[in-house]
Amino acid sequence: MPDIRLLITADAAGGVWTYALEMARALSAYDVATTLAVLGNAPSESELSQARSISGLDIELTNLPLDWTAANASEVADAGDKIADLARRLNVDLVQLNAPALAASAAFPAPTIGVFHSCVATWWEPVHGNVALPPDLAWRAKLTRAGLSRVDVAVAPSQALARQAQRIYALPHMPIVIHNGRSKPGLARHGARDIPVLTAGRLWDEGKNVAALDRAAEHLPFKICAAGPLTGPNGASVEFDRLDWLGILDAAGLQDMMARTAVFVSPALYEPFGLAVLEAAQAGCALVLSDIPTFRELWDGAALFVAPGDLRALADGLTRLIEDAALRARFADAAEWRAGQYTMEKSAEKLVALMRSLLAEPQQRAS
Repeated sequence: MPDIRLLITADAAGGVWTYALEMARALSAYDVATTLAVLGNAPSESELSQARSISGLDIELTNLPLDWTAANASEVADAGDKIADLARRLNVDLVQLNAPALAASAAFPAPTIGVFHSCVATWWEPVHGNVALPPDLAWRAKLTRAGLSRVDVAVAPSQALARQAQRIYALPHMPIVIHNGRSKPGLARHGARDIPVLTAGRLWDEGKNVAALDRAAEHLPFKICAAGPLTGPNGASVEFDRLDWLGILDAAGLQDMMARTAVFVSPALYEPFGLAVLEAAQAGCALVLSDIPTFRELWDGAALFVAPGDLRALADGLTRLIEDAALRARFADAAEWRAGQYTMEKSAEKLVALMRSLLAEPQQRAS
């Protein structure tokens, strides 16, 4: 019998999927048996194959809506109730909600950890400034606030996001910070890095600020490649004129591209952690990052920072690293060393300690 039976929620629309799979793999070393409840659109066959390769991981495809794509609050409440029912049916010891809004009204039969990866309110502020949330986002933020107040403990992947969430939602306590991590893949280093500059992620997300990179590329003599989806499950989309789109790559394909890349760039306005940046640093890329709190927290001293809205600074920073091979090598070495501090093994160790502390406390649960 496993020491801990965990139900964890995720979707296949972004970094939470990667996080959930890697965490499940790392937790197996601590005798944690994980069931992954997948919300939103079903994963691709490649993604499902990746998940099924993880020993001891069970998959439940729920077809339930995500909190940020649901049509109304009742759909989110219903999804929360059904995840709670699943937890009862599986008789789990703990529930990890990677969307705390699911806890807004549901009664879970086991202690709940709300891992706060992102939300519409913390996204809206850096992307749109001091402007009130539109009604369609305001009710989603209200559910997130309610969920954060009802989980047994809230966790965030960076100090920057934890502080922002505490301020925006007026939380009595700041979420516990457990940095995300990645297990370093066994990359075959290419002799030459034939891709000068790469960006990757949810390109359709305004918070990624890919449109600024597209404009900055107008006068650059080298190619800038972009990998990732152009359309999101919420209907958002992006078009660009100057970036070389590589399509939607699987994990192995993206790792290969990063191993061939000289400089990885993220001009993001909003980034709760940035798994793509970590993956690029692991692959030996030099980093050019927007000067936002999360990136400063994680990469200060290991990246070249530029103001996120300064197109000239963005272009100059990229040019500087492309033209100066020695400087680029120093930044790449610094980024790769820093990446070694953010491993999934370290994240799992801290999460298991938190789980065991919750299980050691008597809990009163609704049946």
